Amino acid sequence: MLLPAETIRAKRDGQELTQDAIRGFVDGITKGRVSDAQIGAFAMAVHFQNMSMAEQSALTLAMRDSGRCLHWSGLDGPVLDKHSTGGVGDLVSLVMAPMLAACGAYIPMISGRGLGHTGGTLDKLESIPGFNVNLSQQLFEQTVRETGLAMIGQGNDLAPADGRIYAVRDVTATVDSIPLIVASILSKKLAEGLDGLVLDIKTGNGAFMCDRDRARDLAANLIEVAALAGLPCRALLTDMNQPLARTAGNALEMSEAIEFLSGGDRQPRLEDVVLSLSSELLLLGGLAETPNTARLKLNKVLESGLAAEHFARMVSKQGGPADLMDRPAKYLHAAPVVRALPAPGEGCIEFMDTRAIGLSVVSLGGGRRRVEDIIDHRVGLSGFCLVGETVNKGDPLVTIHAADEVTWQVAAEALVDAIIIGRPTDALPAVYEQFA
Repeated sequence: MLLPAETIRAKRDGQELTQDAIRGFVDGITKGRVSDAQIGAFAMAVHFQNMSMAEQSALTLAMRDSGRCLHWSGLDGPVLDKHSTGGVGDLVSLVMAPMLAACGAYIPMISGRGLGHTGGTLDKLESIPGFNVNLSQQLFEQTVRETGLAMIGQGNDLAPADGRIYAVRDVTATVDSIPLIVASILSKKLAEGLDGLVLDIKTGNGAFMCDRDRARDLAANLIEVAALAGLPCRALLTDMNQPLARTAGNALEMSEAIEFLSGGDRQPRLEDVVLSLSSELLLLGGLAETPNTARLKLNKVLESGLAAEHFARMVSKQGGPADLMDRPAKYLHAAPVVRALPAPGEGCIEFMDTRAIGLSVVSLGGGRRRVEDIIDHRVGLSGFCLVGETVNKGDPLVTIHAADEVTWQVAAEALVDAIIIGRPTDALPAVYEQFA
């Protein structure tokens, strides 16, 4: 087995690492024999020299095996999950998981927190009073078996090598390395013991993969490595050149998710992405034979209220209020200052700087600048005008939900610069491509 420095040297010089070398390096990370400096050097070597599919597969499996893996025996349906590369107004997980559970799947969803300008599923769930995202392994598995789904954080015992590697990548400018992204995503998903996985690869100015060709490369690598690991996987390339939902902000997105599940008005772009991803999973899990029958099944569990019932049971089981679905306004508190930002001129919404829009939510207090920051779940944005829509001067451009007048004004100034009113522009598609 190579010493850590020799593994780094080999990759730095463009050599293909053996499975044993990769497994030994990851084992050293888990057991504390590899320093943060060595992880950083390895990550930079991978960033510049890339990795073959065999190397990416070996790295993914070694990271998966650095902690515990879940096993699901005795279930009467497939174990499925999805992963999104992150965006603004991306509340897909909140509605997709209960829909799939209502269709007969089991969804052990291990989610993350907000990162940079993007929101996090765990932060959205924690806008529900009492909701516990840190379940014990026993309660997590019990919740999945009894309600069909559970949503928790990663914990320290699931792919722990990934936690150390990611922390170093975050401060060494190697977050965007495709082989490291592939291993990070799939190591955790493989540890969940899944029968099928669908990937929502965002592209556009609000995505981490802004360039569509890079997003395609990531999707192709993820699918191939998943196949090598024996996990059926499909991917969709979706748009993040504007917020996906009507809202961006934790309690606001939770309210929109409840409305979506409860038969209220649904943002068409959000609905398209949710149904497209969910249909792929039903097909992968053998719960539908064609895309058309998959969509019919998904619409049925929405219209019947069955998806909402599954979500309500999960919320109650994880410590939230039993009547959340009936009285969301009682629990999801409104911000003190809620006021629309008037359009400064007339014309068509030509461009939205989605990253800047996400950062404006952070500036309101809806995200973290530092790990220790406390989130204000009440704040955020709603009622976006989207690319291709026409506005008159003074029309509501977006509504800002702020803790006070000062932060409202700061967000307003950023949003005027981020939303460009100009020449007529076509509306953007929600889904670009599908990969299988």
